[in-house]
Formats: sequence, structure tokens, C-alpha cells
Amino acid sequence: MAFSVRATSSSAHHIARNVVSKTRSSCSSSLASKRSQGMAGKKMSPSSSSIPFRFSSSSGRKSAMTVQAAADGPVCVVTGASRGIGAAIATQLGAQGCRVVVNYAASSGPAEEVCKTIKASGGDAIAVQANVAKQEEVDALFKAAVDAFGEVNVLVNNAGITRDTLMMRMKLAQWQEVIDLNLTGVFLCTQAACKIMGKKKPVKGRIINITSVVGVTGNAGQANYSAAKAGVIGLTKTVAREYAGRNIQCNAIAPGFIASDMTAELGPEIEAKILTTIPAGKYGQPEDIAGMVRFLALDPAAAYITGQTIHVDGGMVM
Repeated sequence: MAFSVRATSSSAHHIARNVVSKTRSSCSSSLASKRSQGMAGKKMSPSSSSIPFRFSSSSGRKSAMTVQAAADGPVCVVTGASRGIGAAIATQLGAQGCRVVVNYAASSGPAEEVCKTIKASGGDAIAVQANVAKQEEVDALFKAAVDAFGEVNVLVNNAGITRDTLMMRMKLAQWQEVIDLNLTGVFLCTQAACKIMGKKKPVKGRIINITSVVGVTGNAGQANYSAAKAGVIGLTKTVAREYAGRNIQCNAIAPGFIASDMTAELGPEIEAKILTTIPAGKYGQPEDIAGMVRFLALDPAAAYITGQTIHVDGGMVM
């Protein structure tokens, strides 16, 4: 559970509320999230053992901010990439020379800033608005990717929302909205990406799903979110089994407590209690998640890893 989310980048913050409520009953409000902007590293020269890529000329599209192609690395679609962990993932991939499709749900401004950061670090990018819970918008997202870059090599399913309340108080609409975006959205994007990946010979592709530790442990007040994230883990394993023979790897990353602007406002007493639940004794950073995505997406050493859920949580779940 990346406990630092906004509506367009997946994960929840609720461990803060639950930890504190067990140790200090006066502190039971939930922690909202805001993942900090990503990092940029050195551009990696593509090797023959990496994911295959080839640039084809881009074409404009009303829903996409198209930019001149400056890179020829793998084409990576990152959902919920306008801020927080999603932005960190997109910028790290861009810094490796990737061509990144920066998906966002509402505001184009932050997504365009991510694109600028990617281009400044040697990658290339377009920003595409799409609600991944809707089939037609997912279709448009991947059409924009192919129109701009000719192919899709990597998919990072990061978009997500929370609608938190106790199970007995949860409205059906609150349940369904989270399931639709956090689980069905992953299914729709994965299905679309696999169709495109399968058309290029030899077939190669990598899919990384951002799930959560609460998909493994559960979490009070997050029946919808926990169920969706557990479903993502099951979907990851199934996709890995179906596509391993076709050279498409599918893995999941389960973030733990990720630092945000909101965690800085908790105060030393509450923070100390939260940190006692983390063996590493500190919060994770968006870059910690982005670094694992970069490895699974681009490194030749990850080619034999599939169907796995990798916890990046400071030892919270082991």
C-alpha cells in the first residue's frame, strides 16, 4: 500500500490511521496522499538484450500532448503518472531514454510538467488523458501511444483511487468506483497492451502492476481498496501464466508506507508510533518504487522474473 495517494495514482494511506487508532484513540483520522515528484538518472544506452523498440513517426491527437521524438528507447505506458509515485516512475523511465506515455485523469498541467522533465533528461513523452475504468478511454489511450510511437513495450498500471470507510458503512457506489478503477482498469489496460505487444515479432513485453501491502494483509476501513489490490495480485499471476510462453513478463509491486507532504505534518509523536510498525524505521520514497519498476521494466536480468509480487515496504510484510 503506497500510503501516499492522490486520485490519479494508486495506493492508500490508511495504515497511519489504523496504527495510530490502536495506540492513540484520539488520532483516528485517515491520512490522505500525495506522492512526490520523481527522479531523473543517467540515460541508459539500449542493448540488444533489452526490450525491443523502434521509433515510428508520431501523429497529433486532440487528447494527447505530442512532442518531437528525441529518444528511441522502449515505449512505456504509465497510468496515473501526473504526480507522486506515478510521476517518479515516468521520469525514471524517461531518464533511461524511454518514450513514455504519461496518462492522467483530470488536470493536464502536472502531466505536461512530467513530460518536460522526461524530455530534459533525454527521453520522450506524450501526455494522454484517460479514465482507465472506461473501455473506450483505454482504447483511445493505447491508440495515442501507437500513433505517437508505433508500439508499446512496457505497461505500468499505477492509477488508482480510495473511497475509505468501514465495510458496514460503505455504499455500493464507493465499493464499485474503487473496483472499477483499481482492478477493472488494470484488466482493461493489460488486455489492450498485450494485444499490441503480441503483434510485434519477436514478441516481448513487460507489465508491472502497482498493488499494495493491504492486498495481502487487509486493512480496516478499506474493504474496497484491499479487495481491488488483492485482485490485482491474482490478475498478475494469471497474466504471467498465460503469457510467459510468449515472452511477456507480468509482475506486481506492493509499496508500503511512502513519504508525502502529509506525513511531514503528522508530528513527532504520531510519526514515532507509525515508524514502530516498519522494521526499517523510516518511510519509503517514491523513488524506491520507481527504481523497482525500472528494474522490472528494463533490465535484462528481470527477463526470468514473472508472476511475482515484490514488497517494497521496509519489512512491514514478510
